[in-house]
Amino acid sequence: MSTRDSESGRAAGSIGQPKPGQDEGSATFGAFVRKPGGRRVATDVSSGKVSSSNASGTQPDGAIEPVEALPEDAVEVGFIADAYGLKGWVKVVPHASGKQGGDALLSAKRWWLVKGRERKSARCMQSKVHADTIVARLGGCDDRDLAMSLKGHTVHIARSDFPKLASEDEFYWVDLLGLDVENEAGVALGRVADLIDNGAHSILRIEYPDTSKDGAPVTGERLIPFVGVYVKTVDRAAKRIVVDWDADY
Repeated sequence: MSTRDSESGRAAGSIGQPKPGQDEGSATFGAFVRKPGGRRVATDVSSGKVSSSNASGTQPDGAIEPVEALPEDAVEVGFIADAYGLKGWVKVVPHASGKQGGDALLSAKRWWLVKGRERKSARCMQSKVHADTIVARLGGCDDRDLAMSLKGHTVHIARSDFPKLASEDEFYWVDLLGLDVENEAGVALGRVADLIDNGAHSILRIEYPDTSKDGAPVTGERLIPFVGVYVKTVDRAAKRIVVDWDADY
């Protein structure tokens, strides 16, 4: 266990550090998918498949338009890192790799772009995987200069636009955030603050109120592997996760 400063909310180590283009404190793992057993899901978008919302040529390109607010279920899933080519395509670095649910970007037809106080709505006309990124053509963005002007914007999509998962024991990380965690004895262990991917499996980072040695209030931290041997049930309706984990671990 470790502790986090209750005033700054920052971890003492590198856990949960923001990625380039990400506002500190924002959730960047909305599109990750993981089974409780720690096995990667079968979804693989690294094959270079293409998603297009204008395949028939009947939908208008539209334009990138300013909006006052994002949908209530908007989830940050990546950021625009650069222009791609000369015809207005943008290059997006997803916060989830392709094999972990990055295909949410491929399936969403509507993107919301945020930079500072700017809020924009854009129709995604075409998208495909390109190495570790996703490249996309947005409606109304037809030259490199306009694509470059979008560099640094974070990309958000509606949670309702995420692809449906194949089974009930698969979860998007964003759906686990904020769930209360207790062990099989009913002892409260804290609340899911975020998740970490160590390459082999996901890890729940759980925060709970605690006190330091001098009696000052601090935020305690528990790290529990999101694998079947420890995670017994995930009840999204009850907003609860039950784990085989002692409070003293």
